[in-house]
Amino acid sequence: MTPRRLPSLMVALAALCALAGCGLGAGSAPTDVQLTVTRDFGARVLHQAHAPRIVGEETIMSLLGRNASVTTRYGGGFVQSIDGLSGGSESGDPVDWFYYVNGVEATKGAAATVVHPGDRIWWDRHDWSQTDDVPAVVGSFPEPFLAGVEGKRLPVRVECAEAESSACQGVLGRLRSLGVPAALASISGGDEPYTLRVLVGPLSKLAADPGVHQIESGPRYSGVYARFGAEAKTLQLLDANGRAVLMLGVHAGLLAATRYREEAPVWVVTGTDEDGVNRAAAALSEATLRDRFAVALPSTGASLALPIPEPVAHAAAASPGAQTLSTP
Repeated sequence: MTPRRLPSLMVALAALCALAGCGLGAGSAPTDVQLTVTRDFGARVLHQAHAPRIVGEETIMSLLGRNASVTTRYGGGFVQSIDGLSGGSESGDPVDWFYYVNGVEATKGAAATVVHPGDRIWWDRHDWSQTDDVPAVVGSFPEPFLAGVEGKRLPVRVECAEAESSACQGVLGRLRSLGVPAALASISGGDEPYTLRVLVGPLSKLAADPGVHQIESGPRYSGVYARFGAEAKTLQLLDANGRAVLMLGVHAGLLAATRYREEAPVWVVTGTDEDGVNRAAAALSEATLRDRFAVALPSTGASLALPIPEPVAHAAAASPGAQTLSTP
């Protein structure tokens, strides 16, 4: 996590808590909390606890330290290593530990962030050569739609290019089946700081939304390792270095999350055509999305986690409508 300046007293307190494993006090322990530790954008699970050890009120740092071996830096507010795996450099690229709560990137250090009931806490060590800001991910689904953001459940709105389409109705039905009181609306164009929006439709009909437009500009702006080609007829899948290694054509889908400025996260269920959108909508499940930053759906075969390793790209290129791309 990129270090942020903290007042000297906060740094001292953070260091003390990191060493002592303390939380916030003897208040009620948050319930239904999950802790996941992975590496390489979720490619490998290192630690998974559906019922981690919790003692009273906790911070993200104290909870991690209670359930794993942790070393810290910058006064104890930022993680250096978990169970012996450190940040630093790997194959010449910078790697570090980042954490997400309910699929939303942290805005504060782990020692300053409180654990709330229902939180899904996810630490991942990955290459940040393209961006140190991946604002939202899909791998904690059905969060953030249930427990919300920073302990607050937010309104949810499914915005569809075609309200009667099977993809739109499928996404709406899926969320409501989980107990999410999602509303249905047409594409609004953003400016909803306190509403979780799920956009459903072909990219050509979503591109005007500011959050979707960020995806067009690459991971440095959106945190999503994919780009759409001319007229949104192709989908380029990127590796961790931002290079396009695989291109999907007809019937390809994308399911991703991002965040525009200070607004709530926006989820995008889209594709190169209606069939691609349907494939993305069908992927809205915990089984498909678990521990993935974003997911691409080729016209046939299994879903692909993003960013995509180049060997996976070559194997996936056997699918109809897919081809590998040369990289510099």
